[in-house]
Amino acid sequence: MNKRIEEAYAKRPRRWVFELVIALITVALLIWSGTAVETSGTTQNGAKIAWNILAGIFHPDTGLLFNLTTQGVPYLLLETICIAFLGTVVGAVISIPLAFLSASNLTPAPVAFIGRLAIMAIRTVPAFVYGLMFIRVTGPGAFAGLLTMSLCSVGMVSKMYIEAIEDLDTKVLESLDAAGCTSWQKIRYGILPQLMPNFASTAIYRFDINLRDATVLGLVGAGGIGAPLIFAMNSYRWNEAGAILAGLIVLVLIVEWISTKIRVKLARG
Repeated sequence: MNKRIEEAYAKRPRRWVFELVIALITVALLIWSGTAVETSGTTQNGAKIAWNILAGIFHPDTGLLFNLTTQGVPYLLLETICIAFLGTVVGAVISIPLAFLSASNLTPAPVAFIGRLAIMAIRTVPAFVYGLMFIRVTGPGAFAGLLTMSLCSVGMVSKMYIEAIEDLDTKVLESLDAAGCTSWQKIRYGILPQLMPNFASTAIYRFDINLRDATVLGLVGAGGIGAPLIFAMNSYRWNEAGAILAGLIVLVLIVEWISTKIRVKLARG
């Protein structure tokens, strides 16, 4: 048996020539593409700015970091959390009826198709564009960020809700129907227990995404901590930018830890 294996191994196809040629071609393409890199724009000032950025991040402005006024990092982080949380709640609530209308196992095909088309249209537009649109309508501020987060949440959360609804165990509903349960009882004891863990887990996951998106939306004036961050960077106040980034890092780590614990609890029941 071992002899047959050795003979088969000795007769294996010799591919080292082909692999060597592929490696040489790859290296040649990398060298050729490197010739298009332009370094004429780099100066010593650029390197100095990069060093100042790193120095500012590792030496944040503690006065701004622990400032408890409306201009301080704690208040700005709280505003960002509120925008992300309320946007998630509003989007999750709106997504529930939209998902039920778009689920192919509960509604007629034409209705489900129209619902899915609306969800796809909502998901197509980036959050940055929605932010600019709502700022024109409501003016700059946290309310524009809330509306943007809500609409963006509807696109993703509805899609995840639809998948959860279409994965329902219909045998449970058939059993409740055979037991003479009313429609409300079937929803209460057959549908909601199956959907609530998935719905809650999806909403928590979307909150994590909204928390990061709320920071980006602040760059266009939709509230949150993004605007002070970009102002500090444009003014080369790297210590202030470092303080804001330090607060963001701590906030994201805390929220990520809490949301992971909740999702694990929901998954395990």
